[in-house]
Amino acid sequence: MRRRRSAARRAVVIGGGFSGLATAALLARDGLEVTLLEARDQLGGRAAEWTQDGFRFETGPSWYLMPEVFEHFFRLFGTTVEQELTLQELDPAYRVFFEGRREAFDLPAHRSRAALLSLGISPEALDDYLSSAAETYDLATQRLLYSTFSSVRAFLDPALLKRLPRLLRLLAEPLDRFIARHTSDDRLQKILGYPAVFLGTSPSEAPSLYHLMSHLDITQGVLYPQGGFSAVVRAVTRMAERQGVTLRTNSRAQHITTSRGRTTGVHYTDEQGTRQFLSADVVVSSADMHVTETRLLSSQDRARSERSWDRKDPGPSAVLALLGVRGDLPELAHHTLLFTDDWQQGFDEIAGKTPPAGPPRSIYVCRPSASDDVAPSGHENLFVLVPLRADTSLGSGGRDGGGDETVERVVDESIQQIAQWADIPDLAERVVLRRSVGPEDFAHEFGAWQGGALGPAHTLRQSAFFRGPIASPKVTGLFYAGSTTMPGIGVPMCLISAELVLKSVRGDNGTGPVEALRAI
Repeated sequence: MRRRRSAARRAVVIGGGFSGLATAALLARDGLEVTLLEARDQLGGRAAEWTQDGFRFETGPSWYLMPEVFEHFFRLFGTTVEQELTLQELDPAYRVFFEGRREAFDLPAHRSRAALLSLGISPEALDDYLSSAAETYDLATQRLLYSTFSSVRAFLDPALLKRLPRLLRLLAEPLDRFIARHTSDDRLQKILGYPAVFLGTSPSEAPSLYHLMSHLDITQGVLYPQGGFSAVVRAVTRMAERQGVTLRTNSRAQHITTSRGRTTGVHYTDEQGTRQFLSADVVVSSADMHVTETRLLSSQDRARSERSWDRKDPGPSAVLALLGVRGDLPELAHHTLLFTDDWQQGFDEIAGKTPPAGPPRSIYVCRPSASDDVAPSGHENLFVLVPLRADTSLGSGGRDGGGDETVERVVDESIQQIAQWADIPDLAERVVLRRSVGPEDFAHEFGAWQGGALGPAHTLRQSAFFRGPIASPKVTGLFYAGSTTMPGIGVPMCLISAELVLKSVRGDNGTGPVEALRAI
């Protein structure tokens, strides 16, 4: 492999989540001297873990999707997913409970088409939907997601121009309406529409372009990395360490310095609380963009006004429940979804359009102990995610019911709902360990704007080139990475955003992945 030399020689990356680690590794591999600053005592950002009494919980991402993105990322470092991770295919990919229906729906790892046909959709309609999802996914991964849109060349790509009329229709039509044209079954509409939650929005607000997500869980299947996403964090960290990146935890960035419109470095406080300074030609902030703009930059270097933030959709927040449970829980799959009848009401509550109505809610339950050694013998662990509106006034969580009242009430109600819907009547009595996380925790721990759990929603006005920029329009040498910028939410998107930073530093305006253009 040929190491490409960049004109800029020194870089500082702010934030040690997936996008920060990946960016640091890629820039160092391109010849820069890179230091990464992470405010917390562990790397991984939202992909954190918590251990207690023999239980190991992960508090961040849990769905391993878009495997091609991971494979591409590791190939850039001369290695493979097989060498760095141990992946397990989940069967079923996930289980779904529908309100008022005793029988759950399992999406099998294989023969998923037959399972979906059992819900009443015609073979022609299902094949048309999945074929369209596969074609759109291929176009996205080969053109849309890996483009910085910094040049008109991106919009003149022949592959895009050929599909432009169809792309415009997919952008203009909401996802729920697109799904309804293929099936009238409310269960299948929810199964096809729930990936919008991964995008921080609702099927009624997400462009139907995002029906490509169905290609991931239905056609490709769902994988699980042994060790969870903590193992993926360690693997990406290894890539950075092998390239010579200096990793500094307990080091909080305080201010990005500039001179005459160029970055000059970063002030930070080290683990002793002493203020330090690192000079840099390149600064990459993978912190929440709101934090970068309003706390780390001087007013003259900011690209957005305070008023502009008021017009942005922060996406949902959430209450998380980490539960250690005595005994087995075969009623739950590794991934389990609970969907209410009127789930649009839940989305409206998350968006702040209607006041909260209380349970039941559409929620997600992860049971990693079904696939991994994460609990003491004779026990299981559950990660429960309840999407709520992004509002720090909802409070923070705590241990053993010690969080704020609203947060703990949501946890209690969710345990009761899972118990009723999955027919585990004694679930609450079997909980031996409990910790909750609330919107205020996301704001405090990760600097999340308004306590959002994922990042700005993927509405039409906040997708693709309408999302946050990779390169600052005000400061030369300043770049952004992570879920608050292009291409968006999710671990694969964060890995791609790191590659977009690399391309921007190089001045590369190509529309495809780096490897497809010119391997380093």
